[in-house]
Amino acid sequence: MEGDNRQPVSVPAIKKAFEKNLYHNIGKPALAATPHDFYTALAYTVRSMLLDKYIHSVETYLKKKTRVVAYFSAEFLEGPHLVNNMLNMGVIDQVDRAMRELGLNLDELVKLEVEPGLGNGGLGRLAACYLDSLATLKIPAIGYGLRYEHGMFEQRIEDGRQVEYSDNWLHYGNPWELYRPERTCKVQFGGSTEFYSDAGAGYRVRWNPGMVVKGVPHDTPILGYRVNNCVLLRLWQAEAAEGFDFQDFNQGDYYGAVENKVLAENITKVLYPNDASQAGKLLRLQQQYFLVSCSLQDLLQMHTVMKGLELTSLHESIAAQLNDTHPSLAIPELMRLLVDEHLFSWDLAWEVTQKIFSYTNHTLLPEALEKWPLPLFRSLLPRHYEIVCEINRRFLDQVRLRFPGDEELVARLSLIEEGGEKYVRMANLSCVGSSHINGVARLHTQLLKDQVLKECHRYWPDKIINITNGVTPRRWIGVSNPGLTGLITEAVGEGWLSDMEKLAALEPFADDASFREQWYQVKRGHKERVAGLALARFGLVVDPDSMFDVQVKRIHEYKRQHLNILHVISLYQRLQDEPMADMVPRTFVFGGKAAPGYFMAKLMIRLITSVAAVVNTDPATRDRLKVIFRPNYNVKIGQIVYPVADLSEQISLAGKEASGTGNMKFAMNGALTIGTLDGANIEIREEVGKENFFHFGLTAAEVLELRQSGYRPLDIYHGNSQLRGVIDMIESGYFSRGDKGLFKPLVDSLKYDDEYMLLADYQSYVDCQQKVDRAYADQEEWLRKSIRTVARTAKFSSDRAVRNYCRKIWHVEPVDVILSS
Repeated sequence: MEGDNRQPVSVPAIKKAFEKNLYHNIGKPALAATPHDFYTALAYTVRSMLLDKYIHSVETYLKKKTRVVAYFSAEFLEGPHLVNNMLNMGVIDQVDRAMRELGLNLDELVKLEVEPGLGNGGLGRLAACYLDSLATLKIPAIGYGLRYEHGMFEQRIEDGRQVEYSDNWLHYGNPWELYRPERTCKVQFGGSTEFYSDAGAGYRVRWNPGMVVKGVPHDTPILGYRVNNCVLLRLWQAEAAEGFDFQDFNQGDYYGAVENKVLAENITKVLYPNDASQAGKLLRLQQQYFLVSCSLQDLLQMHTVMKGLELTSLHESIAAQLNDTHPSLAIPELMRLLVDEHLFSWDLAWEVTQKIFSYTNHTLLPEALEKWPLPLFRSLLPRHYEIVCEINRRFLDQVRLRFPGDEELVARLSLIEEGGEKYVRMANLSCVGSSHINGVARLHTQLLKDQVLKECHRYWPDKIINITNGVTPRRWIGVSNPGLTGLITEAVGEGWLSDMEKLAALEPFADDASFREQWYQVKRGHKERVAGLALARFGLVVDPDSMFDVQVKRIHEYKRQHLNILHVISLYQRLQDEPMADMVPRTFVFGGKAAPGYFMAKLMIRLITSVAAVVNTDPATRDRLKVIFRPNYNVKIGQIVYPVADLSEQISLAGKEASGTGNMKFAMNGALTIGTLDGANIEIREEVGKENFFHFGLTAAEVLELRQSGYRPLDIYHGNSQLRGVIDMIESGYFSRGDKGLFKPLVDSLKYDDEYMLLADYQSYVDCQQKVDRAYADQEEWLRKSIRTVARTAKFSSDRAVRNYCRKIWHVEPVDVILSS
């Protein structure tokens, strides 16, 4: 049913629907409407076109009682919906013409869409890509997350510093979501538990909560590409079970009257509240439990009430994926629901639970493997504490049977970390309660087996598998780069956006001079656009013919944005010493947020912006070197940045990046990569060819060997005069208006600790950048490399990744949705 035309996609029908929405949903005539009113009317118009497909999808899945994928994630970084939905329905041209006939500009309306503040980085964007692929591949699925009222934060740069402001993304409402109060769930916190006697099954446990809140769902249909299938993104918002205490109000206690409302609503106020304080930890744990409790109650109701099935067959109806450890409380929560609420035996409940859940690990950083202080966990979730302890007791008994006398293994596999302060280990819980564990790149998965989850792999040799991440080409080429999309379609024909293997036919065009010129013009058009934005926003003159060298991602020491800026400083010093040096002009673009409580990451931003302030205004360098830090990086900005890049910086310390997905988006848009052999970089290099990838730095094995032999960064500092000059320039206060103390923590970290081995990789990185310079100087060969890179990116489509999940883990099949005539 690809390309179904039963929808009102004619230009007159679109105009009529638009005017109707403006009048009846916005309540304004065109003369009184604001630009945002016009955007909202258009959003409702496009939404109405996809709702028919969504309703038919729901009806089909319920009637056929299909197996459903439930994707649990703390983040869903969906990005703007309007253009994506128009692309997937194939109506961009019709909508554009309809708007022009109404005297409106579609491009200007698109700019007005506010991006949902539902994620921070790769974790949330991956979840969004997978929903897109699930819909496109016709797989029944629901994404479960939280409806954060204020997102993470809006990042602004003030006096060179990151400053956090509330991300008020819901100020104008959200025209893409459907409010579903009839599906409200109740979630309990705190209180105590008690035993009671059940005549049929002996002793049972009752949870007497200290606090109850409501979870109210807001639904966003996610449409597949040129199919009738939709999947659902269901986001939960916390509300007070009793929103207003009239008695307190009448007695003059105005704050007390709304106290419960405030406490409840705090749960879904912001993404990742700062957990440096006890209150912050409590709120994060509340968020995680609230998400899984609402979602599991919803799934159980769907299974029993809407499908009319017995709970004993729940594992045949649902495949639940835990996107990292944030939703791992789903395991004890399902046990609670089955044992306490539905009176399952423990053994039957555990069998069902283990068959339902699978766990994706996304990190190699030990500190990112979540664990909760046991007293906090027990206080907030007393029943789950008991369940976790019982899971642990039974599991460790099995470990001791298989490995008698190996108490070190028992301690490492335990769900409870003993010691001075006890913790509940969420990664261990996820491993024990899941049928499969998967890494997200080949190297990452091997490092999980060898290091991070070594004991789990020893106990379950076949449980950890690899499924390399992917990204949706619909968003990251089709929406982001329409010029390139059109050029590729002219070359290889239709259909490649849903079958990336067809891109292989692009490869011969690398040797076509006329095609290379068109390829160049598409890239240059994007660069001219960004140059215009830089002039308008920052007053910065950027040369579109310069190499655009881009690093956009979450700011973190292991991602090594500061290695990049050390290279910038080395180029600055070279141009100061040799104004006529033979060097390709470069525009460095940075973007990304630092966690509010992450001091060193925020200092890295300060260094980047401080270097930019000097370099961009120095007459000796400003025509050949520019540095831009783009604040508040998000999907919308990514759609501008990925197509503009010539060089993609993927420079994490080998063995630290699980996979990465930005590396894939850059490659799909024709950027060449400079990177370490880390995460998915290894597989990108294999696919695009080592001649089209600029590799530098230590391997993961060499990093481990160097660390074990005793790494001494100060020796490298003293032994490399160029590196020493760069660091000394920072330390001297040159980039901080003479303040020698500003960047001292960063400099000291590099010289005396250097956990992420910047100094060890510095010379290799700088040497590799010189190879980049030489390659870029030969533009015809660079264009050939760019075309071949895109032609070889099929592996990195999220469609391939989702097919692997379906085959290896979820065991689900596509379901056709047929629209009634």
